[in-house]
Amino acid sequence: MTDATRPDLHADYQGAGFGATLPFGPRPAVVVVDVVQAYTRPDSGLYAPGFVDAVPANRTLISAARAAGVPVVFTNVAFDAAGRNGGLFFRKVPALRSFLPGSPLGAFVEGVEPLAGETVVTKQYASAFFGTSLASTLNAARVDTVLITGYSTSGCVRATALDALQHGFAPFVVREACGDRDARPHEANLFDLQAKYAEVIGLERALQELAKLRA
Repeated sequence: MTDATRPDLHADYQGAGFGATLPFGPRPAVVVVDVVQAYTRPDSGLYAPGFVDAVPANRTLISAARAAGVPVVFTNVAFDAAGRNGGLFFRKVPALRSFLPGSPLGAFVEGVEPLAGETVVTKQYASAFFGTSLASTLNAARVDTVLITGYSTSGCVRATALDALQHGFAPFVVREACGDRDARPHEANLFDLQAKYAEVIGLERALQELAKLRA
């Protein structure tokens, strides 16, 4: 089959029964996944320009959420000195050594830091839900929808969106506020998330939803 005879990808998925719409609920939270220095400092092995490009959108969205009284939850990554609490994930991805004790790369990016009183969830695996208190924290706040941002689109953002869905929270992944090492996995995973697990929306739509709550 040549490119000229391939079916339109979006139409093919929709025709097969993928990509229905999830509602944006009245009690959202913002979950900012691993927007830390390891991805934005050029001296870090995890650095890529796509991560830096997502920083302004994160700042804008976080500011709008705070103004609307919407909870903002931040995640970071930290391992013990030998990486034992990272299990096979730590073994599979040696770059995770950036998050060993004493490394400055685990610090939050400037302008994307939690304020006093905001929740920080420290994780060792890809999903912000796996082995953490995140689901309980969101349930206690009666959250029904999560706006998800951060790094990387194909890794921790995808895993967090999938687990949000499986925990009963409607996941809305904010396109401009996510980043990856390369545009190809970024776009491929956004496509797959929209088709199967989440709503992928633009920053403008996310800000509109928050503005409704503020009003």
